[in-house]
Amino acid sequence: MRPFDDTPLARDGKVLIVAYDHGLEHGPVDFEDVPESADPERVFEVATHDAVTTLAVQKGVAESYYSSYEDDVNLLTKLNGTSNLWMGEPDSAVNCSVEYAAEELGADAVGFTLYGGSNNEVEMAEEFRDAQERAREYDLPVVLWSYPRGQGLKNEKNPDTIAYATRQAHELGADVAKVKYPGSRDAMEQAVRMAGRTKVVMSGGSKTSDREFLESVKAVIDAGGAGLAVGRNVFQRENPGRILDALEQVIYEEASVDTALAAAGD
Repeated sequence: MRPFDDTPLARDGKVLIVAYDHGLEHGPVDFEDVPESADPERVFEVATHDAVTTLAVQKGVAESYYSSYEDDVNLLTKLNGTSNLWMGEPDSAVNCSVEYAAEELGADAVGFTLYGGSNNEVEMAEEFRDAQERAREYDLPVVLWSYPRGQGLKNEKNPDTIAYATRQAHELGADVAKVKYPGSRDAMEQAVRMAGRTKVVMSGGSKTSDREFLESVKAVIDAGGAGLAVGRNVFQRENPGRILDALEQVIYEEASVDTALAAAGD
């Protein structure tokens, strides 16, 4: 496996993934505030921003749109995902193979969700094993959406739980662990420490104010995190480029939130 910094996921050792798998995972509700965000072409255009290292989408979206953007966008194909119509214990259907992602879609990286703590964890971990080992054969970096979830968990954002999630990603062979923000810089430092050499990025989560969002990203960077995998806090904004300008300052320049907002025209 090539060094992580030499992969399309990284820019100067940092990561900014625009995630756009929400249409499957959440459904149309995530596009209601900004109806044009339902058009994948708009988000592919957003992902041409210099701050974005990779765009994460499901197979069907990649098939339909990526060929028009392959010169300007690095593709991360999400291998599994389940609709919000599913009401059972957390699980995620494998919808795409590594071979198809690499050979047919031209993916630069692959992503996989694991619900640690779910009654389906064992099966999901075995599916991840197959995907991770196959990705190594294609020299594709692997991002694990490491989301502890299930009926046995009282608080999936507990700092100890998030640290466990990053460690689980490291132990299973992920190059990047995508986790929920555990609430503080100290808690994120613990999560980063438990990840060993696996890079840790924060899940962007539900849309918040520019300042609140950037402050959480700043805390992640200051704690040693590699960056961010964000969807709604970019594509649900009327002007996604503006928040990406600010994120570029915080993630790559390690600028203050005030500096980032000023640079973005606040």
